[in-house]
Amino acid sequence: MTRLLIATVALLGLVGCQGTTAMEDPGPDRHLLYQAREIPWQDGPASLPAGAEFAVLEGDPGEPGLFTMQIKVPDGYVIPPHWHPNVERVTVLDGTFHLGHGGEVDPDATERLDMGSYTAMPPGMRHFAIAEGETVIQLTSIGPWVIHYINPADDPRQ
Repeated sequence: MTRLLIATVALLGLVGCQGTTAMEDPGPDRHLLYQAREIPWQDGPASLPAGAEFAVLEGDPGEPGLFTMQIKVPDGYVIPPHWHPNVERVTVLDGTFHLGHGGEVDPDATERLDMGSYTAMPPGMRHFAIAEGETVIQLTSIGPWVIHYINPADDPRQ
């Protein structure tokens, strides 16, 4: 009985070790800590309409790998219909983010995301957003972060 118990514990330990390596995340090479008042805001990014500010907190959105950034937009700001090739995870940190699906902006067809709300959108999902009040979102994804506007005329890089 003792041998069986030891063999079972050893087997479970091996299975547990195998499970952790499959989900390995190298993480940052140093401790990252940002106080809200110290977030390094800058204008842009260029792929969003004018008026947005952003701060990269971890990783590099332009390179392969995990990244996290915050985006701050003014009241009434609209992100036109677009899609991304990777999953987009968004948490609303402040304000209200109205998220809609599809290829045209329709304020009446949005889901209201108040502070603390979270959404994860699969690759290729067509969506748009409208801010109510100054709004800050935190976006986590796998880079490189690419945004494809449904209507090329909406792309501020053009």
